[in-house]
Parts: sequence; C-alpha cells; structure tokens
Amino acid sequence: MLPLHSASSVFSLRHTPSWLLLASAGGAVNAIAFVSCSRFVSHITGAVSRLGMGASGATESLAVESGIVVGALVLGAMSSSALARWPGRTGKPSSALPLFVVASLLAALGALGTSGIWGAVDGVVDGPRSVIFLSLLAFAMSLQNATVATCTGLLVRTTHMTGTVTDLGVHLARAMRETGASRALALRHAALRAGLIAGFTAGACAGAWLAEVFAFRALYVPAAAIVVAAVSSFVFASEPAVSPEPRYVSVQPPSAPACALEPELP
Repeated sequence: MLPLHSASSVFSLRHTPSWLLLASAGGAVNAIAFVSCSRFVSHITGAVSRLGMGASGATESLAVESGIVVGALVLGAMSSSALARWPGRTGKPSSALPLFVVASLLAALGALGTSGIWGAVDGVVDGPRSVIFLSLLAFAMSLQNATVATCTGLLVRTTHMTGTVTDLGVHLARAMRETGASRALALRHAALRAGLIAGFTAGACAGAWLAEVFAFRALYVPAAAIVVAAVSSFVFASEPAVSPEPRYVSVQPPSAPACALEPELP
C-alpha cells in the first residue's frame, strides 16, 4: 500500500496537529492502562521482556499474560493492512477506517469499564478480565501505530517513543554537521520527533489524571482525539503519495566529462 501522505504533507502545518493528537492519544492510553493495571500497552518492548522473565520460571502467569499481549500487538499490526484495504461505500479503500475502529474500541472499553466489567481502577492485574482489557488496548494501539506509520511512509510513530527518540538524536547530529538545505531538512525531522515526544508526554500526563478522576471513562478522551485526527488527515487527505521523501544531499564537485579523460589522438 502506498503512503497516503508525501513527506511534504507529513511536515505541513495542516497535518502536524493530527500527528500530535495521535501521539497524545497513545500516551494517554498507555497511562490509563498503567493506572488501571500497572502495565504499559502501547509498545511491545516491556511485554516481550515480561514474556522472557516469565519463561525463565519467575512467574508462569506473567509469561501467559505477556504472551497474549504480544499476540494482540502483532494482530493489531496485521489488521491495519486488512482494514486499510477494505472497500468503503464508494468502493475504494479508506485509510481512516482503522483509526475509526481504534476510537470505537477505546470508547467501548471505556463503557464496559464503567459498567464494572473490568473491575476497579486499582493498579492490579485482576485475573483474566484484566488480561483481556490490556490485550484489547494493545491491539488498538498497534492498529493505530501501524496505520499511521504506513500512511506517512514510516515517518510518524504515535504509540511508542524509542524509535522516535533515536531518530531525534540522529537528525540533531546530522543538523550539526550539515549545511544549507540538508541542515534545514534535518532540523525539520528533529522538530517533528520532538513534537511527537512532547505530545506523547502531555497525553500520558493527562491520561494519568483522567484515570484517577474518571476511571475507565478516561478512555473517551483519547478516542475523541483519534476521531478528530482521522477526519482531519485521513478522511480529507489527498490521493496516495508517490513522490519520494526528500533526502540529504552531499554536494560533490562535478565530474570531468568522459571525453576529457581520453588522450588526444594525433
């Protein structure tokens, strides 16, 4: 599937707020999961680590729980491709559909939690129902991340920050050694990553507070943010981009013509 957004579209002022909203939604969901069950769900690193710890014999239940969450993350990424190709009423695939599924799932989880299905917001994994809750959140976050990454040509990640922080450091280092247009491009990349990190952090801060005050109803807030971003940058976006991302260019002196290298014949 071709990216929905070209590089210039990704960096545009029209769409940047959407990336920040999606990153803040990822941070909020992660924080709500932690306040609810003392687990992070928007990235796979911690889940894989817990899976390994459980497999070592430390805690068998930890291995089972983490294995289910890892499977949900993989399934979410797989579902992104399938949903993005699903024909809508116009007969054309909609890149926004996966994000609407994410928002609907978060809202449904919030409603079920309010009815008592998931137990109390007490920071404890309370048996199978907590594992189901965490797995569905993990599925939703993986679905969101895969969709946004694919539609932006892998420029934007909104649910985990490890790669984003790494990219920030790489582009800052490149900006220090490049000049002219290459330096400007590096700074633009760095600014995008810094914005995503700030958005994720702000979302986590808000999510933790919302979970403490509103319990599972807090999930309605990231769900609404995802809907706004989906409408703004996926429903009313241009056709799939085919132009390549601008690249850093090192200016080299022009090579001598081939004829100038040949010896002159008498």
